[in-house]
Amino acid sequence: MAQEAQKEKSMIIQKEMVSGLFNDLAKAKETGKKVCYTFIPGNLSELIRVFDMLIVYPEINALQSAMRKKSATYIKEAERHAHSEDVCTYVKCDVGMMLKGNIGPTGEKIPEPDVLLLSYTGCFTFMKWFETLKREYPNAEVIMIHTPYQENAEMTPQMTQYMVKQLKEVVIPKFEKVTGIKYDEAKLKRHLELSAEAEDWITKIFDTTKHRPSPIDAYFAGVYYIGPINIGFRGTQQAVDYYKELYKEIMLRVEQGLGPITPEGEMKEEKFRLVVEGPPNWTNFREFWKIFYDMGAVIVASSYTKVGGVYDMGWRHDPSRPLEALAEYCMNCYTNLNLPQRVDLLAKCIEDYEADGYLTNSIKSCNSFSAGQLGMMREIEDRLEVPVGFIESDLVDPRYFSYSNIKNRLESYFQMLEQRKLIKAHEAAEA
Repeated sequence: MAQEAQKEKSMIIQKEMVSGLFNDLAKAKETGKKVCYTFIPGNLSELIRVFDMLIVYPEINALQSAMRKKSATYIKEAERHAHSEDVCTYVKCDVGMMLKGNIGPTGEKIPEPDVLLLSYTGCFTFMKWFETLKREYPNAEVIMIHTPYQENAEMTPQMTQYMVKQLKEVVIPKFEKVTGIKYDEAKLKRHLELSAEAEDWITKIFDTTKHRPSPIDAYFAGVYYIGPINIGFRGTQQAVDYYKELYKEIMLRVEQGLGPITPEGEMKEEKFRLVVEGPPNWTNFREFWKIFYDMGAVIVASSYTKVGGVYDMGWRHDPSRPLEALAEYCMNCYTNLNLPQRVDLLAKCIEDYEADGYLTNSIKSCNSFSAGQLGMMREIEDRLEVPVGFIESDLVDPRYFSYSNIKNRLESYFQMLEQRKLIKAHEAAEA
């Protein structure tokens, strides 16, 4: 019988926040709140809050369903309605959930959208996803804001103004039309101040992995930590309070010299420090994590925790330039960076957090992450002479998670890391 997962205090706080959000959504019709469906990368949650709308993230619906072991049923339902096996499984899971009544994680129905807002940031699938949702919700107002790709590794003033123009002339007027609420820039600035504060705290939190042992796992636990900042709480006092509490909790572990808390208790020995590229698998999340902590492997940085914002590179929402800040945030998401930028970012993480190795988890149905991963891996291997590894799984489709295959690959990889450590220790002893 599986041991009951141990939960940190911060995880309990977060669970209450998320439950409150879904409860508010369940009561949206009673309270008269308008509902906006949007995506995490490049989300405009502060602007949405100015108009007192509630936010739904379709990819959160999908991963929540996977962790509750419901995604397989939803995916099959979507495939019954002619969605191909090659389609992103986030999409199929969300569509299947919608076809089966759109029941959220609290067991209550998620309301239909009044607004479908797409801030396009590097994932073409998002556009097709919203085309599908538009067919199902024909009365929803559709808004698309085009985000320029960072092809030349820079955000120019012209790119920023191009986006600000869309915010002023398209997004804000449509929000005003749907909600009947006038745009209030002072209110937006207050939300942005709170966003910047939360971003400061989350950067400090992920920087704690510089300690040995690392007090947290920046991938498996990290995806919980980014929850509030990515699912609509960015720009609120709730998020700031959560991250303050979480930081205190983690720093206490640092003072006591403790490693990460895993679902089966505290990791006793840190043998390997890794940087991981790619999303985790959600259907077998606990089993996936267990392979790592059984081998004493801690992830000290990951690309997926940066999908909603690359805050550790110094960028912050600037309340003195509210619309410009929203535009630059959209352009500065991980999925909107070009491949050399991603390589530079991951290489910096390997060096800053003194990682022993670099691992890619390639996702079968996610082109926005998987495209270019092998090239990135080889570039990092050549540049840093760091051992690299490669495994394959999927986001929310259990058919593409092979526990034995992943475990065998990881065991071979960790044997290589162990051998590399022994050679280095021997060379140091002889020097």
